[in-house]
Amino acid sequence: MITSFGRVSALPLLLGATMLSAGTALPDLSAKPASGATIAAQQAEGASLPAEDGRDADFAQRGFVATRSDPVIRNAAGKPVWNTAAYQFVSGPAPATVNPSLWREMGVLKANGLFKVAVGVWQVRGFDISNMTIIAGKTGWIIVDPLTGRETAAAALELVNQQLGQRPVVAVIYSHSHVDHFGGVRGIVSEADVAAGKVAIIAPARFMEETASENVMAGAAMGRRAGYQFGVGLSPGPQGQMGSGIGLGGSGGEITLIAPTDTISKTGETRTVDGVPLEFQIVSGSEAPSELNVYIVPPKVLLSAEMSTCSLHNILTPRGAKVRDTHAWAGYLDEALGLYGGRSDVVISSHCWPRFGQPEVASMLASQRDNYRYLHDQTVRRMNQGETMTEIAEELVQPPELSAQWFNHGYYGTYSHNSKAVYQFYLGWYDAVPANLNPWPPAVRARKYVGAMGGAGKVLALAHKAMAAGDYRWSSDLLNQLVFADPANQAARALLADSYEQQGYQAESAIWRNQFLSAARDLRQGYKPSGVNTQSQDMIAAVPTQLLMDSMATRFDPARLAAPLAINLELTDCKELVGIEAGKTVLFARVGSPIASPKVTLKGPRRLILGLLFLKLPLAQLQAAGLVAEGDAAAVAALQAALDPVPSGFTIAEP
Repeated sequence: MITSFGRVSALPLLLGATMLSAGTALPDLSAKPASGATIAAQQAEGASLPAEDGRDADFAQRGFVATRSDPVIRNAAGKPVWNTAAYQFVSGPAPATVNPSLWREMGVLKANGLFKVAVGVWQVRGFDISNMTIIAGKTGWIIVDPLTGRETAAAALELVNQQLGQRPVVAVIYSHSHVDHFGGVRGIVSEADVAAGKVAIIAPARFMEETASENVMAGAAMGRRAGYQFGVGLSPGPQGQMGSGIGLGGSGGEITLIAPTDTISKTGETRTVDGVPLEFQIVSGSEAPSELNVYIVPPKVLLSAEMSTCSLHNILTPRGAKVRDTHAWAGYLDEALGLYGGRSDVVISSHCWPRFGQPEVASMLASQRDNYRYLHDQTVRRMNQGETMTEIAEELVQPPELSAQWFNHGYYGTYSHNSKAVYQFYLGWYDAVPANLNPWPPAVRARKYVGAMGGAGKVLALAHKAMAAGDYRWSSDLLNQLVFADPANQAARALLADSYEQQGYQAESAIWRNQFLSAARDLRQGYKPSGVNTQSQDMIAAVPTQLLMDSMATRFDPARLAAPLAINLELTDCKELVGIEAGKTVLFARVGSPIASPKVTLKGPRRLILGLLFLKLPLAQLQAAGLVAEGDAAAVAALQAALDPVPSGFTIAEP
């Protein structure tokens, strides 16, 4: 039914939902077992997998020293933030609710504790989603990647000192600008020791800029989407979360950050840190926009960060990030093969387990190089023949020469998602089909589709038919339209959750599984925002002021500002002056360029001013804490009113 305004009438949708609810029982919102179609899919998957040779299990256990007697790591308040034993249920044959390849991967990844890698080099694995690498210097420990949170990093270092002898941390190396590789830094060192020169912090060039871009500028949206990617809130289990594919789950500890004291800008740079010679390879633009690898010279160990792990990685993460350069990624692997492949006895990474022996190192680097290069070249070849990203994703299949290696499988990234990312890298999201240039937004489009198909009842009937046939991709497509057209349709929500669930069970990629199961949970239980700012206050405090001011500008809504205003900030503790101009369209904040005639000048330590702009704390409260306002305080209130709060979350599985 079309109205005179060209919109689909909601009447058939409402009638369909009302008739359905009146004639049927309430939908079953419980988790379901694997369907017959899923069981068949798992069996087919199992039959196609490479032969098991035991190498990965051996490598993952080799060098084991010890683990914690108490598997639960708690914060200062006694709340659990991590359980090293959470995945010990992974044993024996795969259940029907887990892809057999993913089950095997998690069976290897579940090993946790302190492991000796080579003379003077250890790793703590299984204490977080990432690994902590420990290098013995002449006087203390050199730590590479101090995990995600303060608590897990402190627990890892405690285990190291218990087993290897108490030593101070003399240097920390951040391999790249993702939070699971720096967030625990305050669990192992203090900022006072860094400031005093007792601890060096080494990072790749542009580390702080890229950290701000990803974790502050777009942190709210990425944080919410990361909840889906990593299955936050899903319990580990055969019908729940199965790790991340390159590690276990993510810890729930406090995220911290201390700025680097030394940066590496080009491949071939060296440092001797506490008597240990190190060589660096810059691989920025591969897995992270700011990233380095470390070659530990005496024991011949290559730490390959996330350029090479036990899985195909993401070219564009589902949580969102800057799309990565697959061609460069393959090039970095080729460069590493030439630089280190012949002189490394071990390759380790910031996730997963090591590979031992020079032939293993060279073979892995070469095979993963070819994996990324094939993905890139064949996507571009098809792209240049006119295929769209969805067509390429459907047709591009990993060749058997590459899939024969377990570490090339898509436990984290997938050929489907990555081929679309390669397409986006070159051509963007638009496929050149004009119908896709300016489509209706999802909710409006969904109402039109459902109306055209004859209403909710008919869409549900088609979805039930697709479900019965095991065509979950089609059933979820149909039901997603219905849920976006009418989020209150409980039958549609319940059936869409069931459809997502089966797709999650079948996924080889742990993060695909997490996204399907997270969506199913939200549809069944409803999404409940935490109400808590997911951005780390410590990270915000460590980010350069100009980057924070630019991030603040992205929260400016000019429609809520009655008149232009000019404000000066005087950050007394770091001796910075900031001029803020907000007008009818944009807000500019410039460090080092104060306004000649501001309406108000705010003076105080940086933390109070950030509390005003990011937490939107009342001016009077901050004045009581020492903030000074000289001039028209109403201008401060006007600025705060025009700033959006930092979002705590948003719906994904529904409009």
